[in-house]
Amino acid sequence: MTRKIITGVIILVLGFFAYDFFLKPPSFKNGATAPDFSAQLTDGSDFSLSDLRGNYVLLDFWGSWCGPCIREIPDIKNMYDTYHGKQFKDGKNFHIVSIALEKSDKYTKRIIADRALNWDHHIIDSNPIIMLSSFAQLYDVKDLPSKFLINPEGDIIGNNLSIDEMRKLLNARLN
Repeated sequence: MTRKIITGVIILVLGFFAYDFFLKPPSFKNGATAPDFSAQLTDGSDFSLSDLRGNYVLLDFWGSWCGPCIREIPDIKNMYDTYHGKQFKDGKNFHIVSIALEKSDKYTKRIIADRALNWDHHIIDSNPIIMLSSFAQLYDVKDLPSKFLINPEGDIIGNNLSIDEMRKLLNARLN
């Protein structure tokens, strides 16, 4: 009898963690304030997300090991080339903050250089259990790639939108 109770409790606990980690939808909805964070960029400089207030920001969670992330690089580069340096009705500019979720940073910097990811804000968050990294936890990231489009006030206006959907949002705000 005791063995059945212990087994039942273990199954219940594992089921809760599986739901929370894999099935529960992200807690950030459109209009939610993007959590601020500070980190060291790959060039060694200090960075805070709040430094980019007044700009549109694409927060891009990716991994060097993630096939869909690598396939998406040309589209992300094109978005940066299209919108960076443009004047928006309610914002100064467009920036991308790339957060690579990795077990180690062995290949990440090489991909950034080889693929000419020429924006300034690259962060590598290394953790043996990738989705338990501090940034994945802060933004409730459960899958890669994951993206958050943030407006100049610091609010999330798009969560895991397609590239075309993000373009429509940004185009509507161009001067």
